[in-house]
Amino acid sequence: MGDPGGTHGIGDADDTGHTARGHAGGTGGSDDPDGPSESRAHATPGTSGHRSFAERYPAHIPLPPTVAHPAPPRPSFRPMTIRTARDAVATSAGYLRWLGFRDVVQPEERSASGVDLRAPGLVAQVDPSTRPAALRAVECLWLNGLSNAAVSVFFSLAGYTPEARSRADELGIPLFVLDLTGTPQPVNTPADELITTGA
Repeated sequence: MGDPGGTHGIGDADDTGHTARGHAGGTGGSDDPDGPSESRAHATPGTSGHRSFAERYPAHIPLPPTVAHPAPPRPSFRPMTIRTARDAVATSAGYLRWLGFRDVVQPEERSASGVDLRAPGLVAQVDPSTRPAALRAVECLWLNGLSNAAVSVFFSLAGYTPEARSRADELGIPLFVLDLTGTPQPVNTPADELITTGA
């Protein structure tokens, strides 16, 4: 006997040959966008959205190698008491080696440019006089370093004139003052930077 209402039964094929879906109360199929709740509960651990707070935010984050293992600091500089001009030059040479410059030597004869110490990539002048180093001395040292593609460093026993310090700051020349105990002291920003970075 035919269906008096003309409707298809559950699971019957319609006119197009497709099977009608079950009613809303039936079990969800693969067409359910959210999927079965049981499947969601057993999602693969560690996937996005299912990690625990401890997994997402570990208590310990290792530092980068350069931070976790910093380079060892330089040993303390050993000063030498300055009594003569030769002591001033020797102290300056030792300080440059402490900064990391290698093969620091003093030319046998002091050149007209006033350069007292040389090393690969370095020219340095040491002024052991009792008068502050002047502007011209700083500019001559800078020109000498420029012509040799070298770093210029100035050491002075009596300090520097204001004009010399200002020009050294403009040219980026490290200035140091030698005290009688033999410990060079930085007097401008380029000198501080040289101490921090080394050669």
